Amino acid sequence: MPTGFGRLWTAQTVSSLGDGVTNAALPLLALALTRDPMALAVVSAAGTLPWLLFGVLGGALVDRWDRRRTMWVADAARAVLLAIPAVAAVLGVLSIPLLAAVAFLLGLGGLFFDTAATAYLPHLLGRDTVLLERANARLRAAQTAGSGFVGPPAGSALLALGRAVPLLADAVSFALSALLVRSLPAAPRPVPEARESLLRQARAGASYVFGDRLLLGLALRPAVGNVAFLAVETVLALFAHDRLGIHTFGFGLLLTAEAAGGLLGAGIASFLGRRLGTGTALTCTAAVEGLAVLGLAAAPNPYVAGLALAVCGAGMGATMVLAPSLRQAIVPAHLMGRVASTSRMLAMCAAPFGAFLGGWLASAFDIRTPLYAAGGLLLAMTAVTATMTSNRRVEAALRSAAPPAGPDHPESAVSVQHGVLESS
Repeated sequence: MPTGFGRLWTAQTVSSLGDGVTNAALPLLALALTRDPMALAVVSAAGTLPWLLFGVLGGALVDRWDRRRTMWVADAARAVLLAIPAVAAVLGVLSIPLLAAVAFLLGLGGLFFDTAATAYLPHLLGRDTVLLERANARLRAAQTAGSGFVGPPAGSALLALGRAVPLLADAVSFALSALLVRSLPAAPRPVPEARESLLRQARAGASYVFGDRLLLGLALRPAVGNVAFLAVETVLALFAHDRLGIHTFGFGLLLTAEAAGGLLGAGIASFLGRRLGTGTALTCTAAVEGLAVLGLAAAPNPYVAGLALAVCGAGMGATMVLAPSLRQAIVPAHLMGRVASTSRMLAMCAAPFGAFLGGWLASAFDIRTPLYAAGGLLLAMTAVTATMTSNRRVEAALRSAAPPAGPDHPESAVSVQHGVLESS
C-alpha cells in the first residue's frame, strides 16, 4: 500500500475514535437536559437529515471540487464546530436546539468528507480491485474498532469529567485528521463536464445508478438492509430483556459480539471475493445476514443470540468491503461523488421505515415478529439482487472500466489517475 494510504487510514482511524466518543456523549448530554422522548429523537435524527436533504446535491458538489481540500476543510470545520457546544457546556447554556443544530452540521460535514474520501482513494490505489478491497477492509476495521469498541466507552468516561470534555476530545480528533489529510498528495480534479446546473448534474448521477442494473443492485443491498436492520435494532433491547433475560451489561456484550463479527467479515472479504467471485460472495453474505437474523429471532438463550449477531456482523462487514470496492472500480471518476452519495442517500432514507416497521410489528403482534420479518426481507432481497450482482455482470463491468493497455494508448494513464474509490 502506498504511503499516502497510511496517512489517510490514520486520519480516518483518529476521526472514527472521535466519532465514537461523540456518538456516546451526545445522547447522554441530551438526556441530561430533558426527558422528553421527542426532544431526544430530534437530536438523534438531526445527524441523518443532511443525507436525506442534500445527499445527491452534495455528491454533485464534490464532483466539482478538489477532493483532498474538501476532506480537510470538512474536518477542520467540524473541529471548530464542536468548540461551540463545549463552550456552551462550560457556561451552562447548553440546550437541545443547540445540540440538534450541532448534530445536523456534523452530519453535513460527514456527508462531504465521506463522499470526497470515496472519490479520492483510487488516486492512490488505481482501479486495482485487490488493493481496493484491502484498503476498504482496513478502513472498515478501523472504523468499527474506533466508533464501535473504543470510542463509546471512552465518551462515557470522558463525560464523567465534564460535559465539555468529550466534545473537545472529538474536536481534537477532527483537527488531527484535517492535518493528516492536508499532507496527502494532491489528486487531479475530475475532467470538467459541459456547463450544467447543479441540479441537472445531480440528476445525472442518480440516473446513472438507476440505469445500471449492477449499480442498482449494489444500492438496493444497503437500502433494503437498513429497513431490516433498523426493524431489528428498534426492538433489540426489549427483545434481549424480555425474551433472553439480558440486562444492561449483557446487552453491551451482545452488541460487542456483532462488532467482533464485523471485524472478522472485513478481514475475510478479499478471500471470499477471490474464491467465490465478487458477485457470488455478495449473494452469499446477503443470505448469511438473513439466516443469522432468523437465528436471532429463534434464539433460546443469550449465547445463541450472541453467535447469531456475530455471524450477521460478519456478513455485513464483508459486504461493506466488497460492494464499495467494486463500485469504486467501475464508476467513472467524474461521476463517483454523485453515485456514492445517491447510494448512501437511498440507504439513509430507508432507515426510518425500518424503525417504524419494527415498532409496529412488535406492537401489533409479538416482539419476535420484527426479527422474523427482517430475516425474511433480507432473504427476499438476496433473491432479487442475486442476478443483478452476478459474477457475469461484475466481470463485464470490470472489463468495461479497465483502461486500454499498451504504449499506443497513453490515455490509459489518465484514466487510472482519474479513477475513484468509495469507502463507506
